[in-house]
Amino acid sequence: GFKRERFMDRALKSPAEMERRFALFPDAIEATADIAAACRFDLSEIRYQYPYEEVMAGRTAQEALAALTEEGAAAMFPGGVPPAYRKQIDHELRLIGELGYAPYFLTVNSIVAESRRRGILCQGRGSAANSCVCFLLGVTSIDPIKHELLFERFVSGERKEPPDIDVDFEHERREEIIQWIYETYGRHRSALTAVVTRYRTRGAVAEVGKVLGLPRDLTKMLTGLVWGWSVDGIPAERIAELNLNADDHRLRLTLDLAQQLIGTPRHLSQHPGGFVLTQERLDDLVPIEPARMEDRQIIEWDKDDIDVLKFMKVDVLGLGMLGCMNRAFNLLKDHKGIDVSMADLQDDDPAVYGMIQKADTLGVFQIE
Repeated sequence: GFKRERFMDRALKSPAEMERRFALFPDAIEATADIAAACRFDLSEIRYQYPYEEVMAGRTAQEALAALTEEGAAAMFPGGVPPAYRKQIDHELRLIGELGYAPYFLTVNSIVAESRRRGILCQGRGSAANSCVCFLLGVTSIDPIKHELLFERFVSGERKEPPDIDVDFEHERREEIIQWIYETYGRHRSALTAVVTRYRTRGAVAEVGKVLGLPRDLTKMLTGLVWGWSVDGIPAERIAELNLNADDHRLRLTLDLAQQLIGTPRHLSQHPGGFVLTQERLDDLVPIEPARMEDRQIIEWDKDDIDVLKFMKVDVLGLGMLGCMNRAFNLLKDHKGIDVSMADLQDDDPAVYGMIQKADTLGVFQIE
């Protein structure tokens, strides 16, 4: 009980010490070794399966994706699909089918469709804009044929890496989509990815200084020497600039321990919007814990971990400018009768480029 906490006996014993203590019970020692030998696990044993998306009864995910793509093409080109688009569509669908990624595209399409049903402006970005399938589904608004974009930068048969479609949503209403995903897939099959926050120089010096009892003013002076997200520690010459005694034992110990602490995990936080979805129970594959934010849960692995294990991630991100743009679109429609969408903003605008050249880009997230 608690009375035993005061004794040093509460520590892991060496094998020799355990043999001495259990000298009368050698079978117990042997059984312990047998149990330890049986407790073996390798992450390669995990078998991840992406949720099966049945959006059209009687059709496979690949067939449904092809049908939805053809519907988008017919709506965009009522007079017939141009040869360049037809060739690219067939190429992309073939590669998506070979790699088994059709369910992933259907998931993203469902999320985007639900967003539009609710009147929430969203926009796919990143390498997904290189995909003609994403363009015809309405996930992205950039025409990859017109802009001569390379699909293999997004999905490649040589790399065989899971696709990663980042979709931005209006910041004020993104939580609606996050909760819709939880409701649709179930909390036993969906969770946000974690982010492992690690110590950098400033945080390491502050924490060690506090533990070793350095005066607060001194700790503040030391952390003030650190620029940005440095992970290089505090050089001796910077200490000399403050006229501090670099040979002081406590100061030297603080700097040495802080240097060792850099890169050590500090705590888990949640990814801005990276969802992991599974066909079976997610907690059979990875530990899950409640997030600090209400009605959210996260897995205890970060995006690098799930990349190694080939888990597919759906990114539901928030962007304040999309809310501003949606309000502008609505004002144009209500007061001037002009119906504009993201797809209508294709042509180069000299006035916009003129503003960029003058660095008049305050509030433009992708530039700043």
